[in-house]
Amino acid sequence: MKFLHTMVRVTDLDQSIDFFTNKLGLVETRRKEYEDGRFTLVYLATEPGEPEVELTYNWDQKTAYSEGRNFGHLAFSVENIYDYCQKLMDNGVTILRPPRDGYMAFIRTPDQISIEFLQTGEKLPPREPWISMENKGSW
Repeated sequence: MKFLHTMVRVTDLDQSIDFFTNKLGLVETRRKEYEDGRFTLVYLATEPGEPEVELTYNWDQKTAYSEGRNFGHLAFSVENIYDYCQKLMDNGVTILRPPRDGYMAFIRTPDQISIEFLQTGEKLPPREPWISMENKGSW
């Protein structure tokens, strides 16, 4: 497993980028705009290739997030998302967002902190029982 990024929701993208880059010294490594979902993702790191801070800016969010809602999740890459999720389930962990797409899954810690797992490299071909598993709760 490799630590990838942590996600923080922000209400003022320019102000947040200024803080993380000009004050903390992180560099922007990539940016993605999602017109349909109405949000922007900006990734920052100490240097390219290092673990990142993902700033998530929801275009229609007009008020500050409540404490705890602004922090999104921890993210880790895994060699085989199906095997890893099965190992978690075998150890009593509930998969909240199963890897139906062969790429992404979510769980929560006992303190309700979301953890995202991403398949290293290309998506794996979708397969059962994952395809048929529904989401549980929120992630």
